Amino acid sequence: MAASLLVLTGCGGDSGEGGGSAEEYPSQAIEIMAPADPGGGYDQTARSIGRSLDEGGVVETGAEVYNVPGASGTAGLTQFVGENAGDPHQLMVIGKILVGAIEQTDSQVNLGNTTPIARLTAEYDAIVVPADSEYETLEQLMDAFEADPGGVAWGGGSVGGVDQILVAQLADAVGIDPADINYIPYSGGGELTPAILSGDVTAAASGLAEFQDQIDAGEMRLLAVSSEEPIEGVDAPTIIESGYEVSIANWRGLVAPPEISDEQRDAVVAMVEEMHDTPEWQETLESNNWDDFLLTGEEFSAYIETETEDITQTLTDLGIVG
Repeated sequence: MAASLLVLTGCGGDSGEGGGSAEEYPSQAIEIMAPADPGGGYDQTARSIGRSLDEGGVVETGAEVYNVPGASGTAGLTQFVGENAGDPHQLMVIGKILVGAIEQTDSQVNLGNTTPIARLTAEYDAIVVPADSEYETLEQLMDAFEADPGGVAWGGGSVGGVDQILVAQLADAVGIDPADINYIPYSGGGELTPAILSGDVTAAASGLAEFQDQIDAGEMRLLAVSSEEPIEGVDAPTIIESGYEVSIANWRGLVAPPEISDEQRDAVVAMVEEMHDTPEWQETLESNNWDDFLLTGEEFSAYIETETEDITQTLTDLGIVG
């Protein structure tokens, strides 16, 4: 059933003589920004949300996805905040990676300038190498990394994001100075995948779902995953099982623009909660090995504040930010 919640239009001011009119939400297509190139985790999440809203019958107006890459996601964030104030039909995918990128790039716009809607998923990183790599285990790769830190080129996502933090934590586990890491950031899976397959990087760390097709096709070798416990159906050890006390999870969620009313925010939250309960979304979680990590509204706002503090401290401790 399509969402039929009422929201006030013309928030913050009068709308005709009645001082505000009500209409069904959504009254037009939902537009979802993925702040990265096609093919990566933000893009996969945005398209999965759009598909679940549409095919799950949550909205009758349709859902459209568009990409705004650049500056580790902060280019998209700046555009989203600057161009969409007050419009509850605009949504943007965010995640732990973006929180770190904001700190790393000293962005003038941060998540405090948005309206938090929902945290939706948690995903673990995978460490992969090309299928013809000399490294068959994480231990072999780490031995080479320890012997010659700069000789191992690591590919991963945005600067200051989960992937870079994971590589920095692996370096710390074997006594390597983070300044000696040869880390090459890519703006999305569409760029990272060919870099791995061509041998431009020695190894890569990113969300498991981004690599799954290449792993299944035998084009990449999965060495380990960053979860604390083994992942059901995934034929690889955890990093901890491989002998390194390192684990990390990425989360992703949705924000709306600033300056929407409380009623509009509640309507958007209700729409996303309805989407969360659809078979289409539950199938998406299962097929991508994403953990269900739902948190909405004010609780999600508080979570973002805590994450910002924790990630800033982690990046500082690792020497990634000053």
